[in-house]
Amino acid sequence: MPDEPTIDLAFIGQALKRLTSEAASFRDDFRVLTAIVMRLDNSYARLDSSQAMLLSEMREIRQELCAMHAQHQRTAERVRVREEK
Repeated sequence: MPDEPTIDLAFIGQALKRLTSEAASFRDDFRVLTAIVMRLDNSYARLDSSQAMLLSEMREIRQELCAMHAQHQRTAERVRVREEK
């Protein structure tokens, strides 16, 4: 058989860590997309440009940016881990 990895506790631990990281990455992607969709949906529903609506739009943009920042931090962490290897 070709070089198959030995399946031991360390291998399972690494696989679990990788799956957890990928799930967190998907969660971050989902948060970004959800924030974008919510902002766009709300902006179409409200065409009036009152001050309260502008503040609401700014809050939605802030939420979107926070989600994108978390996504970028996770990506940077994955790159840092790979660079250390």
